Amino acid sequence: MNPTWHETLHQIEDFRQLSKCKYRLGDLLLLGLCTYWCNGQDYEDMVLFTRHRAAELADLLDLRGRVPSHDTFNRAFQQIDPQVLRTCLAAHGQELLPLLAEKQICVDGKKIKGVSPTSKGTAGYWLVNAWVSENRLCVGQCRVADKANELEAVPQVLAQLDLTEAVVTLDAMGCQRTIAAQIRQQNGHYLLALKQNHQMLFQEVADAFARSLTPGVAQRWEYARSRFEQRQVWCLPAAQVLGAEQRAAWSGLQTVVKVVACRTQKGQTQCQTRYYLSDESEANPLYYGKLAQGHWSIENHLHWHLDVTFREDQCRVRKGFGPENLATLRKIALQIITRQPDKLSLQKRRVQAAYQGQYLRQLIA
Repeated sequence: MNPTWHETLHQIEDFRQLSKCKYRLGDLLLLGLCTYWCNGQDYEDMVLFTRHRAAELADLLDLRGRVPSHDTFNRAFQQIDPQVLRTCLAAHGQELLPLLAEKQICVDGKKIKGVSPTSKGTAGYWLVNAWVSENRLCVGQCRVADKANELEAVPQVLAQLDLTEAVVTLDAMGCQRTIAAQIRQQNGHYLLALKQNHQMLFQEVADAFARSLTPGVAQRWEYARSRFEQRQVWCLPAAQVLGAEQRAAWSGLQTVVKVVACRTQKGQTQCQTRYYLSDESEANPLYYGKLAQGHWSIENHLHWHLDVTFREDQCRVRKGFGPENLATLRKIALQIITRQPDKLSLQKRRVQAAYQGQYLRQLIA
């Protein structure tokens, strides 16, 4: 039987000088996690949750009628090694999904705007996340100083994972020869978005598809009578498009892909053309179309919920390791509440946990 989150968090080794501590580290972490489940977002909310709800969890906590202050939570989350909570996040994903083989792993960065609200563009506090599209699980995370350093973080995130027979998808920032080589060395496959940061390669691929007479395969999704999306997907063997030297520069490159996505909403249509590099030799364009569409799962099911459901960008925690540790705690809370067997929206599940003690205990277990 898998341990409850009460047991998991209390197994974490306490880094503090225990003779000077009133509260167990595991209790503070559990209170933080419960606060996120109950619609809270910062240290003040953790204090409020403890004051009004901790009595319901008296058998799990050792507070002795006391309420930790804002500063107590602040110090704990500032100082705890982020790797500790990252390990909890990864372990939870491994319990639910022991193998990543034949899974799509989307890697992308997200800016936590509340940490540096005055920063603009690519500057600021970024986390690179690894997300299993089919199962909606975050299995890796790494902090970067700003988006320009994302290239340094992506290899670190990938190194945390067993990529054997998994397909890694990245946007244009991750379309790099070294990253393609690392994925292949870890026995994985890749689908990399190709843009004009590789201008000559981009132009060669675009010209090849312009000359090709190969018919595209169409897909259509209708969301409402006035809103639908249609995609056409083409793929060509890389050997027909690129010279031997160009192919050799990209480890295992086998196929180039073109996707034209047209979205119609309220009578207006917008089209966008994207190109991709793949080390797989699958001849069916729909296979690559599914992967290209699946990459958006990290935006729609992880980043969107962190921003909208958990209001991540409104959290102003900035000191020490606090921003990263709270970001990890939010991901743990999101993954657990997503898997609850009811028909409520994620936001309504958080509201229900805030009102109903039995529902909250169900999340802890």
